[in-house]
Amino acid sequence: MHLGKLVGTSLLVGLVAASGCGENMDSVAGGSVQFTASGEVLALGGYGFPATGDEPAFVDGWEVRFESLLVTFDYINLSENPDKAPTDQSQTDNKVAQLAGPWAVDLHKGGPLLGKGGSDEQALPIATLSALNLQADKPLDPTKRYAFGFDIVPANPAAKKLNLDAEGEANYSQMAKNGWTVMYIGTATWKGTSCTSTNPAYDFSVMPKVVKFRFGFRSPTSYINCQNPDTAPAQPFAGEEYQRGIQVKQNATTTAQATVHTDHPFWENSEHDAPAHFDPFAAWAQKDASGSYVVTLEDLKGVNFTAFKDRAGKSLPWRSCVPTYTPPNTSQTMGFDAPGIPYSPNGDASQVLRDFYDYVTYNQSTQGHLNADGICSIKRNYPSPK
Repeated sequence: MHLGKLVGTSLLVGLVAASGCGENMDSVAGGSVQFTASGEVLALGGYGFPATGDEPAFVDGWEVRFESLLVTFDYINLSENPDKAPTDQSQTDNKVAQLAGPWAVDLHKGGPLLGKGGSDEQALPIATLSALNLQADKPLDPTKRYAFGFDIVPANPAAKKLNLDAEGEANYSQMAKNGWTVMYIGTATWKGTSCTSTNPAYDFSVMPKVVKFRFGFRSPTSYINCQNPDTAPAQPFAGEEYQRGIQVKQNATTTAQATVHTDHPFWENSEHDAPAHFDPFAAWAQKDASGSYVVTLEDLKGVNFTAFKDRAGKSLPWRSCVPTYTPPNTSQTMGFDAPGIPYSPNGDASQVLRDFYDYVTYNQSTQGHLNADGICSIKRNYPSPK
């Protein structure tokens, strides 16, 4: 059990339900906040191809299935005045509560709670902040909104492991050894039909059809003053989708779900909800000792993401296997884009993106949200462009 010491106040908050399985907090007079985590339904079942209904799909014809999605959460916090700066979401007043972990979870395994994204989504309880634990003159004020934030941090052997099995424990040990914050493990299988390409002469048959992936991200990130879809239809600030912050309920429990979007590392540009591709990853897969094709993030180091080539040095064209998808340009060479951020192979990592490894990590670091789709202000705690 940890106690989170508060910044700028004398208030201390205790962790009362680290496993999330505890008591019913509805009887607490001042209300409570239950923090949960979810990778949405896509962390559970992955991305089918072709997609059914309005589910997202990889536009280049890949089915992507997860076997594990490990994340280390820490420093779940509430702060005063989420509306302090209408044009700068990162600004708030002092923290009033913070729960310190860290907590290790496998979002692929889901959890016992209904997630914020609908009937098929699962969420895992992390910790509960109760009014009974507020050592101050008064509990959280149900008439106010508080800024919500959390961190994703490097794996820690001392983390509270909430739903890891024996294999998960072994993978988490690898994460801790390598300083990884998030780990994707899974398999991509190409299932495209009736596909088109910006270079019909390129021979896609040289690309493996089944690729195992093991992506270990070194991307500690703080997610600050998140917008909250639960506040709809309240009017947000210009340029934002939802009002910021959470509000406790009198004599009830408010849920704040840290949501991890799994598609971000695969985007074709750094704009939110860009189309997802797997071809550039498959192009750099190589056989392991068992004969399976495998790709890791380390394979992406030195790869020019603005003009992709395959492992044989041939230019990789755009490929579309979805009738509604059109590549962003007609170039015979596929290239991703991070608007406003220079690409420079030998540049300063805090100012530029040097390769595909940097690009993927940059997009992955934006994957934390509140209550399904609430966008947070991002503070990357590793060398990266802002």
